[in-house]
Amino acid sequence: MSDHELPSRQDQPAQRDWSREHIHFVTGRLAELSLNETVQPLARQIGFAYDIEVLKITVAALMTPQWVAARLTPSPQATCILLPGYCEGDLAPLEAASGLPVIRGPRDLRRLNEFFDPRLAPDSSYGQYDIEILAEINHAPRQRLADILAEAERLQAAGADWIDVGCDPGQTWNRVGETVRALCDAGHRVSIDSMNPAEIEPAVKAGAELVLSVNSQNREAAPDWGCEVVAIPDDPATLAGLDDTVDRLAQAGVPLRIDPVLSPIAFGFADSLLGYIQTRRRYPDAEMMMGIGNLTELTDVDSAGVNVILLGLCQELGIRSVLTTQVINWARSSVRECDLARRLVYHAVRHGQLPKHLEPRLVMLRDPDVPEYGVEQLKRLSDGVRDNNFRIFAEGGQLHLMRAGLHLTGSDPFAMFETLLSRGVERLDRGHAFYLGFEMAKALTALTLGKDYRQDEALNWGFLTRSEEHHHRIRDRDR
Repeated sequence: MSDHELPSRQDQPAQRDWSREHIHFVTGRLAELSLNETVQPLARQIGFAYDIEVLKITVAALMTPQWVAARLTPSPQATCILLPGYCEGDLAPLEAASGLPVIRGPRDLRRLNEFFDPRLAPDSSYGQYDIEILAEINHAPRQRLADILAEAERLQAAGADWIDVGCDPGQTWNRVGETVRALCDAGHRVSIDSMNPAEIEPAVKAGAELVLSVNSQNREAAPDWGCEVVAIPDDPATLAGLDDTVDRLAQAGVPLRIDPVLSPIAFGFADSLLGYIQTRRRYPDAEMMMGIGNLTELTDVDSAGVNVILLGLCQELGIRSVLTTQVINWARSSVRECDLARRLVYHAVRHGQLPKHLEPRLVMLRDPDVPEYGVEQLKRLSDGVRDNNFRIFAEGGQLHLMRAGLHLTGSDPFAMFETLLSRGVERLDRGHAFYLGFEMAKALTALTLGKDYRQDEALNWGFLTRSEEHHHRIRDRDR
C-alpha cells in the first residue's frame, strides 16, 4: 500500500471550533443584504456570534487587505475577521492593524455553508491506495524511442506505477530490448505486453519485471524468464485453460498475477465480470489484475465514471493492479482518472463509507451542486447596482446581464447582445464586447450542463479545470 496522499478538496479553512468565535464579516454595499440573509441561519446552526461591517465600496471583490486595513473598525468582541475570497494579497498588514487573525472566506458567499460545515473538512487519511496502475504505450514498435520516453514521463506524472510496452501481434520487434533498457534507465518499472517469447526474452534481459500475458501458447518458456507473469485463459468466454496455466506456473515457481480478461459490452461483459468473482473465490490469496481498456476504449462514453466503477470492483475483490490505455479521445485522461479513482474506492471500502463527497476532482461534466440566488434576490441585486460594470448570472435556465439601470434576461447570448446594443450602451468597446462574449459563453455552458457559473472564474471541470488567473472584470473596474 502506498502512503502517498493527495488532498481531496482545496481551499477549505483550517478546522476550528467556530462556535467559540465572534466573527467580524467584511463586505461591500452590494452584497450586504445577501450576506445578512446567509449568515443569520448559519450563526444559529453553528453557534458563532458575528457582526457585519459594510465598507464604503460597492463591490467587495475590489478590496485589498491594505485598503481594508485603513478603513476597518472591528467590534471589541470580535475574535477574527473574515474577508471575501476575492480580497487577495498579503493579510499581514490587516492582521497587524486589527490585532486579530484574518481569514479569507469563499469567493462566493453562497458557499459559506460549505466553508463552515465541519463535515466537509478533508479527512486526513484520504489519498491512500493499494491498486497499481499499469499504463500501456500502444503500438510501441511503430514509435520513435524519444516519443516512447516522453509518453512514459507523461503517464508516470499522471499516476502510472508501471509503463507497459505494447508490442504488435504477428511480428517480432527487434528493438524491444533497447526500448525497455532506455525506459528502465529513465527510472520506470516496465512490463512487456507480448505473447511472443522472441520479444519477451530480450525485454526481460533488458529489465522488464512483468510479462503480459501467459497461457498455453507460451507458458513453457515462462520459467526461463525469471520474472513475474500475468496468467490469462486460453478462452476468456469459458476461462478454459486458466487453471492449467496457473497450476503449471505455480509448480515451476513462477510468480504470477491472474487476469480472467474483461470482455467488451455485447461480447460477454457480464459473464466476464462473473469470471473475476469466480476466480477470486477459487484463488482467494492470488494476485490478480484487470485490463480495463476493453471497456473504456470500446464504449461510447466518457471514461471517468467507467474507471471508478471498475476500480471499485477491483477494490472489493482484492484485485491489486489494473492495465489501462488512453488512446481514444474520450479516454485520453484514463491514467489520471484511475489514480484518483483508486484513492476514492480505497477510502470508501476501508472506512465503510459511500464514495460520495470525497473526490470532487472526478466530477467533471456537471457540478455536485449549483447554488442559486433566486428571483427575488437577483432583483434586489439588480436594483442595488449603481455603476456601469456588467454583472452576469446564470440560473433558472436564464442568463442575467446587469448594470446600473439595466437587467436583461434570456437564453440566447446573441439576442441579448443585440438588445444591449439597441439600448445605446456607452463604452462598449472591443475589449468589453470580447469580455461579455467570453463570460456569457461560459454562463451558457453552465446552464446547458448544470454547472455553477461564477463571473470571472473558470468553470469547474474537476481535475481538468484550467484556472483563469486574471480576473479582468475586477482588474479593470474603478472603485
